[in-house]
Amino acid sequence: MNPAGERTGATGSGGRRSRQSTGQFGDLGLYLADPALEASVLALLDDVEVELRASVASADPFVTEAARHLLEAGGKRFRPLLVALGAQFGDPTAGPVVPAAVVMELTHLATLYHDDVMDEAAVRRGAPSANSRWTNSVAILVGDYLFARAADLAADLGTEAVRLQARTFARLVHGQIAETVGPRPGDDPVRHYLQVIAGKTGSLIATSARFGAMFGGAAPEHIEALAGYGETIGVAFQLSDDLLDIASESVQSGKTPGTDLREGVPTLPVLYARAGDDSDAASVRLREILAAGAVTDDALHAEALGLLRESPALKRARETVRSYAEDARASLAPLPHNPARRALESLCDFVADRTS
Repeated sequence: MNPAGERTGATGSGGRRSRQSTGQFGDLGLYLADPALEASVLALLDDVEVELRASVASADPFVTEAARHLLEAGGKRFRPLLVALGAQFGDPTAGPVVPAAVVMELTHLATLYHDDVMDEAAVRRGAPSANSRWTNSVAILVGDYLFARAADLAADLGTEAVRLQARTFARLVHGQIAETVGPRPGDDPVRHYLQVIAGKTGSLIATSARFGAMFGGAAPEHIEALAGYGETIGVAFQLSDDLLDIASESVQSGKTPGTDLREGVPTLPVLYARAGDDSDAASVRLREILAAGAVTDDALHAEALGLLRESPALKRARETVRSYAEDARASLAPLPHNPARRALESLCDFVADRTS
């Protein structure tokens, strides 16, 4: 589960990715209105790109090829972006900031290798997944290798960095286990789902913002504010992806609309629809279709998708996304009013509005 919007770009010399200065960071809706801020962030991300390629290199050419597989497929580098923005509240040129961003992105990439095995995915970022190109065993081991490289780099940043990276990894694993096992008898499915997202997605984005502020030398209260922002905006982004999978008529969500519904993934609108007590015919019919889990029949799938798009459940899910986006904005209150804060606020606006 990862925020939507894949970044693409030509790769220049030394592994740097060329980026056009547009004031808008890809599809993330992050508006970098200040030229100095934009230059700082883009320069840092270019350095991260170079270090990422170097950090996954191995004496074994096959390991290097497999470890660079998803790295070279692209990606939006959302977590390094949060590191870069968090560092703006201190000194973004501080030496540990780039390695900290690399640690976060390597940890994220490792989870993608493992996720594709668990999901039996054939494609990732428009390229064959590692498990389909090689085997599940290779994909799992490469993910382990990337985790190990992240831990190695974190060790150079100090004991606190190692502890935070390990605790973040533990939360990621807890979130994945909770998703795999599902809610226990008596658990609220919606609450369980939100906890899964906080663990699997929010935790790493929170630590990314924390690392940027921490290694940039920001004040303690600013570090905590940015960590809280990161977790909340991460959850909001994933929830908005859930809505796009239903509401979008295009591939704005990065996949064919209704994919989660076809695969039986119980996203927030579906959970709200299942739990609803609306007695109108459309809501009753929707609950009947969703009761079976995966909706693979084309006619039923089209019917369910149409009903969901007009349902009170989708409206309620939109309100939940907006609530998380506003909570993320509120987390920024202790921060100074500078271009970096305004950029982070613009992301709240984007998340709140992208599914309206």
